Amino acid sequence: MDDYILLKYVHIISSTLLFGTGLGTAFHGWMANRSGNLSAAAVVNRNVVWADWIFTTPAVIAQPVTGVWLAHITGYPMDSGWLLAAILLYLLVGACWLPVVWLQIRMRRMAEAALAADTDLPPLYHRYAAWWFALGWPAFIGVLAIFYLMIAKPEL
Repeated sequence: MDDYILLKYVHIISSTLLFGTGLGTAFHGWMANRSGNLSAAAVVNRNVVWADWIFTTPAVIAQPVTGVWLAHITGYPMDSGWLLAAILLYLLVGACWLPVVWLQIRMRRMAEAALAADTDLPPLYHRYAAWWFALGWPAFIGVLAIFYLMIAKPEL
């Protein structure tokens, strides 16, 4: 396998992990929060945090490295409009993801503490969950837009 194919393979797999893990954890987190089941919320929040460390974080690192390397190998100038738009969207997605990680960790701690103390989730948990959900939308739409830009490479 030549370098280009290997690099493109890693880029596609990491984008798949980034998108799929994000969508999967968002769905399970949202459903657990809607269920009102404290045990479910504690388990799902724990798993969401783990999934981000195991799958999302390596993909977040691999994407710009492999993307820039692919642009270099294929001769696309870094100032191509579609590539600059993709990079800006990637930064927007990251700006949404970083606070989401912080929120997830705090939500996990609150859910585990409430479960251990046999109490309800505090109101702060629900505010964090609302922000977590809201920040997911621009990130999700941003990733979809990046996919389009990578495939179509429109003149911008």
